[in-house]
Amino acid sequence: MSPARNRIAVYPGTFDPITNGHVDLVDRAAPLFERLIVGVAASPSKRPTLPLELRVGLARDALARHPNVEVHGFDSLLAHFVRESGGGILLRGLRAVSDFEYEFQMASMNRHLIPEVETLFLTPAEQYGFISSSLVREISRLGGDVSGFVPPAVAEAMQAEWRRAAAR
Repeated sequence: MSPARNRIAVYPGTFDPITNGHVDLVDRAAPLFERLIVGVAASPSKRPTLPLELRVGLARDALARHPNVEVHGFDSLLAHFVRESGGGILLRGLRAVSDFEYEFQMASMNRHLIPEVETLFLTPAEQYGFISSSLVREISRLGGDVSGFVPPAVAEAMQAEWRRAAAR
């Protein structure tokens, strides 16, 4: 791996929606790298609640304070996106031990597909360890207050999406 690739990290995810836990991870990782690319995956098999363009926009808004952080949507194999981005580090978050098995399996597969890229795991601050996008979606869908779990623009976008869905 070239030294330049070591300074570029890619943090992929569906970010449906981006949470304060995701933001915390970027806040702590951004100073470690020359560039941090947040890759928002289209993930049609996961049937995201929010459209890709909106998820990208919300992530850009939430992370705008970091001049070295870029947000890009992608609908390809993660290995291809990482290569195209010039990344040498694949950044992943681990909230709990239950995340480890899946993340370990994914890291092993990625090592096979992109052996020049290393996977780096970070854990969120304790106050964000229980937050997941799926829980936030469910709370929001049922009319609960998610403002403590996501940036303000995300909470508004989630409520707007549920209103649109109810009107259909």
